[in-house]
Order: sequence, then C-alpha cells, then structure tokens
Amino acid sequence: MIDFICYMSHVTRVYSDIFELLPSEENPTPLVRIRKLNPAPDFKLYAKLEWYNPFGSVKDRAAWGMLRRLEKKGKVGQGHNLVEATSGNTGLSLAAMAIARGYKLRAIVPGRIPGEKKTLLKIVGADLEVLNDDVCPAPGLGEGSINRAKSHAKASPNEYVMPNQYENEENVQAHLTTTGPEIWKQTEGKITHFFAALGTCGTVTGVGRFLKSKNPAAKVIAVVPSEGHDVPGLRNISQLHVTKLFDSTVVDDILEIDYKLAYTRALELCRQEGLLAGPSSGLIFEGAREVAVHTKNGLGVMIFPDNIFKYLSNMRKHHPELETEGFGFFPTP
Repeated sequence: MIDFICYMSHVTRVYSDIFELLPSEENPTPLVRIRKLNPAPDFKLYAKLEWYNPFGSVKDRAAWGMLRRLEKKGKVGQGHNLVEATSGNTGLSLAAMAIARGYKLRAIVPGRIPGEKKTLLKIVGADLEVLNDDVCPAPGLGEGSINRAKSHAKASPNEYVMPNQYENEENVQAHLTTTGPEIWKQTEGKITHFFAALGTCGTVTGVGRFLKSKNPAAKVIAVVPSEGHDVPGLRNISQLHVTKLFDSTVVDDILEIDYKLAYTRALELCRQEGLLAGPSSGLIFEGAREVAVHTKNGLGVMIFPDNIFKYLSNMRKHHPELETEGFGFFPTP
C-alpha cells in the first residue's frame, strides 16, 4: 500500500478527515430545482439538500460552530464532555463530531422523537437520556429536556458543558458565514425568496441577515407546523419563546401549514422528484408552493434539512399503506 500526502481538494474529493467535508462557499451543499411538483413554472423553486452535510443534516453547521468555539475556550476535551437537549439532528452532529475528537455527548431527548433517531444517537456514541417531553425540547417544569441538560451542566461543571443551541449565537453565525453566502453565490444573487422552518431559528436568522445585507428586498419566509404537530425539531408560533435566536426583523412572513401535509409532501417529493426528503422538508415545500402560486414570478430557495431515513416510523404512521406486513410479498415456498 502506497502512502501519500493528503491535501484537501474539493475537485478530487480527497480529504484528510471528515471535518473537511463540512460545507462552505467553495464546497456548498447542492441546489436542486423542483420540476414536476412546482405549481408555478415562472417561479423557480430550488431545494438546498442539507443531508449532503457529512453528518446528515443542516445541524452540522451549527454543531461545528458551537464545538469549535468551546474547543478554543478549552471547555471540552478528554474527560470533559458535552450535554445537550436535542430532538435528534443537533445531537447526532454533536455526538459524531465529539467522539471523532475524543470526547462524548450526553443527549437529553424527548420520548416522542422517532425510534430511528434514538438508535442513531447510540450508534454515534451518545449517552442517551429519554424524557417525557414534547416532540421538540421545551423548558418544561424541572424535567423538561432543556432544563435537564442545564441541570447536568450546572451540577457537574467539570464533567459537562452545554452548547445550548437555543441561545448560542454560534448557531446563527454558522449560517451567516456559510449557508447564506452559499445560496447567494449559487443563485448568482438572483434569489427573491428564502424558505426555512423554525426550530432553534439559527438558520432563518443567520441566512436572513446575510440575504438582507445583500438585497433588502429579498423575502425571508418562515414555515411552521400547525398546533399538535409531530414533526421533530420544528416549532409552531406558540413555541417560539423557547429560543433566543429568532430575529423578527429579518422575517417577512410566517406561514402556518397543516402538519399532516409535511408527510404528504415528503412522500410526493420522494416519488415524483426523486428527492428523499424528510417531513420538515415537506412542510417547507408546501409553504413555498403556496407563495409560488400567489407570487407567480421569482426564484425561491428552500432549506431541506435532512432526508427521510430517520422518519420511517412517522411516515408509516401517517401513511399506513407503507406498512409492509401482510401484503405485497410472495409466499415462502
């Protein structure tokens, strides 16, 4: 076997470690145009496929920003671990990154997140603590996921540090310095509408600030699920108080979408566009469709946060026809 010196190259796609795959203007996640499902042909709709991040979701960006800052401050390292409340994606990113760098994550998760996410968190080395919390972490009364993570960090400061994605400005900064510039460059500055969901709000705030700095007329649209939703990681309007990162000055409109459409549109994206998009992508797409129909002309970019594979149990719940037991198989001879 011949050894060779590895220099990072986005042309040859040869890297010295997994972190060099993280996105930037020089290495952006893809934009893919929606064709069959676009109801307004003169309103170009592009999906930004964030599952092309090395750890599988848009949350890689914020996780890396928060982690780097903690490392620079000397707050994490061997024997000094992370603790974070998560509905899955941030936890997956943090856990995979941390274990690759020699420490671990204790993930505090709501019991209602899909089982696939809990298993994945264990696979990437997280210590899992499951609470009877909402589908997206909430402050709760003492035992909510966020408060539980804060309690760990406060009670054992020599063992745990909490990045706190709901208050950490590095979450916003990650999108201000990567996602926003990528979109601007990829669309040659022609973007007229940007669509994102609301979770921690780091994406919509960071990208919104960047786009508004380039073109104040660009519209930033937040898409939220209706009350009682079961879309992990997303918040509706009544839940926004949880995060400190929502900047209303850069958001032009908030669209509330029936959460069941998140699963309907996700299935359609898979079957008609070949995009294996998760339910949050489906929800964002529905919001963008409504704007496209009303506006008729423009160029919209939608954040598609992750793919469908972590939500198979939720998809079966909303689409019972996807169940495989009892039909569709040839009998065993």
